[in-house]
Amino acid sequence: MHCTRKLAQDIYWVGADDRRLEKFENLFPIPRGVSYNSYLILDEKTVLLDSADETVGRTFEANVEHLLEGRPLDYLIIQHMEPDHAACIARMAQLYPEMKLLGSAQAGTMLKQFFPLDLSSRFETVKEGDILATGNHTLSFIAAPMVHWPEVLMTYDMATQTLFSADAFGTFGALNGHIFADEVNFDRDWLDDARRYYANIVGKYGGPVQAVLKKAASLQISMIAPLHGPVWRQDLEYILHKYDLWSRCQPETQGVVICYGSMYGNTANAANALACRLGEAGVKDLAVYDLSTTHLSTIMGEIWRASTLVIASPTYNGGLYPPVEALLNDMKALAVQNRRVALIENGSWAPASGRMMRSALEGLKNVTLLESGLTIRSALQESAGEQMEALVKEILAGL
Repeated sequence: MHCTRKLAQDIYWVGADDRRLEKFENLFPIPRGVSYNSYLILDEKTVLLDSADETVGRTFEANVEHLLEGRPLDYLIIQHMEPDHAACIARMAQLYPEMKLLGSAQAGTMLKQFFPLDLSSRFETVKEGDILATGNHTLSFIAAPMVHWPEVLMTYDMATQTLFSADAFGTFGALNGHIFADEVNFDRDWLDDARRYYANIVGKYGGPVQAVLKKAASLQISMIAPLHGPVWRQDLEYILHKYDLWSRCQPETQGVVICYGSMYGNTANAANALACRLGEAGVKDLAVYDLSTTHLSTIMGEIWRASTLVIASPTYNGGLYPPVEALLNDMKALAVQNRRVALIENGSWAPASGRMMRSALEGLKNVTLLESGLTIRSALQESAGEQMEALVKEILAGL
């Protein structure tokens, strides 16, 4: 049974939802599932924009077949060669032998790397500024390298002012029958997953995202159709503004996120004591996470959201507690910047985690390490009250 929805004149969603996959890229938990979006244009020429992951291949094929109603498929535009969008290319090429493949030069190279089937005779390289006229629709191509792979193209339909944005503006989460962002409460139900998706999948490529946003600013855009998550046809400034903030790694809120690693609860107690004092001081946007139980992808999304981060770590085998070390490595890998960070260290005989955390963070761009900190020896004592109050005061001063 088919599952399709009309987006605009001649344009249809032919993607599929996946709620069985536990981890996206075998890394990031997706308890709400994920959608693989593909779009079909039914004009004088028929055009498919991207395919889908092989796990939903049968549904995807059925959707395309239903809408074509026996017509040939003239073109498949390859915007992104990552397998969650490209795995069905070879199958579609077999089902529709007259279909031509359009993509960037690097996409053509990747086709040979991913598929044993020789598709070179059917592949045509397109570049930024090239045009595909399909009848009532005119499609232009926009280069979007490193958003977030080097071969990425976006496609703009002049007739409907639709930007097919590849992985940009995407989010984790299955669509559940609601294709459009205005059909759901995006701010309540989707924003955290959209931010988590951006931070972990696209996060380090802020510069290329900014370049694409500048290109988009020159277009009249009425709809944004990403490869994951809802399609935007209203309030486009909302998601464009979020992407502008996220790609510049600017915080959305003046809030505090406290992350701790703790073996026996003593470092956790210090983190909770700090949170209690910040709450008492009136901080509304405040969150606390145990790094041993909260997935790093959630933490990274929270770091992208809030202006101030507190990291608390025991000294472990003379080094950092492993979950804290993993956090710092991820922050470096994703190029976190423009944040204020405070440190809490613990150590029963030789506290060293503070020094090591500071050393790891000093290489990050525009990360301000607060002068106040907290050193614990084994367990938090009442004598640490003065240090705690100084730390609270300095955190509040920056909010």
